Amino acid sequence: MKTRLKTRLRAGLRAGNGPPGPFRPGFWRSPLRGPWLTSVFGLVLLVGLVIVAVTGLLSYAAYEPRLPGNDMTPGKGLLGFYLFDWPTHPAWLYRVTQGTHVVLGLTLVPVLLAKLWSVIPKLFEWPPARSIAQAVDRASLVLLVGGAGFQFATGILNIQLFYVFPFSFYPAHLYGAWIFLAALAVHVAVRLPRAIRAVRSRDLRRELRTRLADTRPEPPDPNGLVPADPAPPTMSRRGVLAFVGGGSVLMFGLSAGQTLDGPLRRTALLAPHGREYGTGPNDFQVNKTAASLGVTAAEAGDGWRLAVVGASRIHLSRADLLAMPLHTYALPIACVEGWSTEQVWTGVRLADLARLAGLPPGAAAVTARSLQRVGYFGQASLSTGQVADPRSLLALRVNGADLSLDHGFPARIIVPNAPGVHNTKWVRELEFRREGR
Repeated sequence: MKTRLKTRLRAGLRAGNGPPGPFRPGFWRSPLRGPWLTSVFGLVLLVGLVIVAVTGLLSYAAYEPRLPGNDMTPGKGLLGFYLFDWPTHPAWLYRVTQGTHVVLGLTLVPVLLAKLWSVIPKLFEWPPARSIAQAVDRASLVLLVGGAGFQFATGILNIQLFYVFPFSFYPAHLYGAWIFLAALAVHVAVRLPRAIRAVRSRDLRRELRTRLADTRPEPPDPNGLVPADPAPPTMSRRGVLAFVGGGSVLMFGLSAGQTLDGPLRRTALLAPHGREYGTGPNDFQVNKTAASLGVTAAEAGDGWRLAVVGASRIHLSRADLLAMPLHTYALPIACVEGWSTEQVWTGVRLADLARLAGLPPGAAAVTARSLQRVGYFGQASLSTGQVADPRSLLALRVNGADLSLDHGFPARIIVPNAPGVHNTKWVRELEFRREGR
């Protein structure tokens, strides 16, 4: 028996039919596969992925990796060529860009899966390459499909705070993004004209009116997406589009609420960590609790002192800070995982603390250090522009009440348009310096 199977396998390979199973052309028989459907999914993905990529790169710039201690990707080299000074105006910019990055990425998941389904026969094409040009094309497909899978999988796990990676998420996601974008650029350069022609070959409104009984395979195409021996259809093309579109709408509905204040936040079932609330005026998201980061109520209690370091070094109690001029602003706080909220914060301006340290606020950057003992972002640096903004606070209260311990009591940073992790909680030291030193 084994001898006969080996003989048949060798004969099939010599005939160019490939190994048994998915490598054989007759294995894939869906009558819906073809250039038109593949191109519809592809063009939707192209627009969506460009937006996701741009907002992701903006998120990286918002981390100000050129400032001391902020760079999570020290080996990036030329990949940081586009970095710029992240602004504080408008205050809601990071909330919008990062919310778009995460919510749109989740919304595109059904479209991505549908696109992979539509081209899966090409991934099993045999032989692997008939020419150098085809080998290059298939290698770009491996990078494109693998890169998309890696970026979406690691991004979704990060949104859920499932840090199961055997590597650091931040550099891996950045490097993976550039590899994926390079493969996408090659793919678009080669396939975009063909995709536009394919989309124009059939009328979308007619396809949306076509019932299952009238569904027919597309004409044979030179790229082999249309099966040579199609099976009878079990779904119309409009059914496929409705199924994929409905999946995207569902993903949007289960995630968009995390970027909005109000009742819709309860619908953000794909962001469970975003619904871990405090009580009363502190009733908004807690990404990481004090206990999870090793901060105790005792060290944040009456004995706590804030070190303000600059031309001189002074120590301030919470009572000392409350005796200084206080300012109140409604400012959003937005997290890299996509959730955001706007609250009313009261505290001392960072600019006033810079003056207290003997440095002019228009020329002073600052590094804020936290009481937290574990995890990333125990400190973060802010630029001179961020320190100088009058809305940048060392917050002591939120919504008229003292901060809760999980929200950063006794004091936390709040800076307009900064990523949430740079709004350092449980601040123990503010080191002011002239930027560049």
